[in-house]
Amino acid sequence: MQWQTHEISNQVPDLQDYNIFSSDAVLMTSSSHYHADWHQSALREAGQELGSREVLELGALANTHLPELHTHDRHGKRIDRVDFHPSWHQLLGLLRKQGLHASPWRTPRPGAHVARAAGYFMQAQVESGSLCPTTMTFASIPVLQNEARLFASLKDKLYSNEHDARDLPIADKTSMLIGMGMTEKQGGSDVRTNTTTAIATGAGGRGADYVITGHKWFFSAPMCDAHLVLATTEAGLSCFFVPRWRPDGSKNAVIVQRLKDKLGNKSNSSSEVEFQDAYGILVGNEGRGIPTIIEMANLTRLDCVIGSAALMRQALVQAIHHARHRHAFGKKLLEQALMRNVLADMVMESEAATRLMLHLAATLDNADDPLQRAWRRIVTPAAKFWVCKRTLEFTGECMEVWGGNGYVESGPMARLYREAPVNSIWEGSGNVMCLDVLRAMERDPVGMQLLLQQWAGSQSQEVRQMVQQLQTDLQLPAEQKEMSARRIAQQLVLTAQAFLMCEHAQSDSACAFVRSRLDGANGRIYGSLDSGIPAALQESIIANAFTN
Repeated sequence: MQWQTHEISNQVPDLQDYNIFSSDAVLMTSSSHYHADWHQSALREAGQELGSREVLELGALANTHLPELHTHDRHGKRIDRVDFHPSWHQLLGLLRKQGLHASPWRTPRPGAHVARAAGYFMQAQVESGSLCPTTMTFASIPVLQNEARLFASLKDKLYSNEHDARDLPIADKTSMLIGMGMTEKQGGSDVRTNTTTAIATGAGGRGADYVITGHKWFFSAPMCDAHLVLATTEAGLSCFFVPRWRPDGSKNAVIVQRLKDKLGNKSNSSSEVEFQDAYGILVGNEGRGIPTIIEMANLTRLDCVIGSAALMRQALVQAIHHARHRHAFGKKLLEQALMRNVLADMVMESEAATRLMLHLAATLDNADDPLQRAWRRIVTPAAKFWVCKRTLEFTGECMEVWGGNGYVESGPMARLYREAPVNSIWEGSGNVMCLDVLRAMERDPVGMQLLLQQWAGSQSQEVRQMVQQLQTDLQLPAEQKEMSARRIAQQLVLTAQAFLMCEHAQSDSACAFVRSRLDGANGRIYGSLDSGIPAALQESIIANAFTN
């Protein structure tokens, strides 16, 4: 027998049925500023759909009912098939419908990459795992476009806005996804240690057929219709297009050993595979595999920044929503001075990340401009290092706003927290990114000077002071500079964010961000804004951040 022991009260309603786009003033105004105003109505429509209870539930379902590997059918035949919950395919369908896998390549126009980044940013607030095959497909298209004959056979399927979940040869499908297989057990990011080999079946050369033998330790999304794979020929490390099915309709010899049991990103299947004379087509010239994948890495790294900025944004709006409804010690959380300080600090962090990722996306729309090229090549790896790493602390802080309610898997905060580390690791961890920043500076000293000149032209004295500090750090001897690479990357990205905030954010908010990040006593722990940023300004910053 059960009876009522208490009344349920002071529990916060779920944040659902809201417009992810129109509730985000920074996203709306910035997408227009970067010439994507032609896409605003589509973004608003997508924002309403993505914020609906039904779509938000898809994200939860895809991470509750995880991928399952089936190596053989009931007759003992090798199939290497991964089965997904229907929610996974519904999420991929939403991504394809928005064209987030290909739209800037299919229909290039001013603001195309910003429009795509805005859509990706919203989708990433719903679910992260389904972004992986979308990003890999997006990044592979410019590489495949250089292979005229191969691309002609794939173009329509790559550009299609439909998701085709069927496990069939590419020729029999309406659309396709591309994955990547780069790293091996012994080397990880050091792909020059790879042992997988490729041997030509004929004369060899660009566009020719090869057989591939070896393994990959992280083979992302094994149910993709093809993967770009690194293997070594006599000429050195080379890149290959490896389809799931051979041209004769038989299954390619890519053997899935097992799926990774990951901390987060659980809806997405990551696997270990072996190649047993697998069929592949050489992409690019023999021995030029690393330059080929670097071209893709610049795009995948930007998607890491977008995805992490999105995790920040979703964690932030969940925290603000909670603080607006939850009462403690006689008043709403949002009315309490220290909580308001924490939230205002995080609003500025999230806004700076959003503005940076949109600016970096805009550089892709101006590929030939030397200054924009410097933003893309030098600032992107620094942004990946900083934004992705800050997201770990940020999501943890937002979880803490919820208290114990945030620490349980039945709410959204635990999943956001578990998702946070992957973008900091994937496509190069922190040290790799910071060393890439130094290499990019060395390769493009003119571009670095253009960046410094642009930032030094800021009307903010604090930003000019940050530029001076960065210039001092860049004068260090080579050995000390490498040892200080993280500090230099941090100084670089904070200067870039401060510049963008002063250029585009509301002046009070921009000044608060710059002052707090410049002052060593602030910005280390969220909620350490000093008394020079008064309560009224903090209230305004929070109110403007999420207008729902």
